[in-house]
Order: sequence, then structure tokens, then C-alpha cells
Amino acid sequence: MPEKGTPEYAELEKNPEKVFFRIMSSQLQSLMVITVVETLSNHASDEVYLGQRTPNWTTDAVPLQASDAFNRRLAEIEGEILKMNIDKKLKNRVGPVNVPYNLLHPTGEIGISGKGIPNSISI
Repeated sequence: MPEKGTPEYAELEKNPEKVFFRIMSSQLQSLMVITVVETLSNHASDEVYLGQRTPNWTTDAVPLQASDAFNRRLAEIEGEILKMNIDKKLKNRVGPVNVPYNLLHPTGEIGISGKGIPNSISI
């Protein structure tokens, strides 16, 4: 925002719409940003989520037990998130547009779901 008393502020007061459209990104710039964000936000069909392991990743009992306990806790957290999303008493859980909180939902879906914590990130 321009400072009061500057010519830019005077122009903003005189014609705010003109100033707004002058500072907006071009359609091409906006399209490029949207394309990059969509590409980086997409979950692949072979996405591996937090806690998921490949078969036979180890035969050692201690890490297998720890992994099982971790996965059980992730399932509990997912259940808690789902339960809180349907509780109308909790503020900002669903709201007037009916968009539930999914950001830290442990498992995800293919595409841009807003769900899932990837096991690793490679960009």
C-alpha cells in the first residue's frame, strides 16, 4: 500500500480499480502459477503415505512392532479428525461451505484431495 501523501496514494484514492488492475499479475503469469501449484499438489496413484511400507521391508520384530504401533496411532488420529469434522459445535471445522479439515489427514486420495501426508517429498 502506498503511503499517505504520496502521488501513488492520491491515485489510489482517485481510482482504486485502475491501481488494482495495474498491480495484478497477467493472465499468463497467473496461469503458470496455478499450473505449477496444481502439479505439485497432485497425489500420484502410486503415492506412499506416512507409515506405509513396502512388503518385506524388514524381518526384524522390533521395527515391525514399532511400525504397527505407529500405524495404529495414525488410524486413531484419522478417526479423531473425521469425528471432529462432523461435530458442528467445533468452530471452523466445516463452515458454511461444507469443506472439512483434511490437511493432516494421514491417508490420501489420487489427485488434488487436500488429504494425505506423503512418506517423502521429491520435487
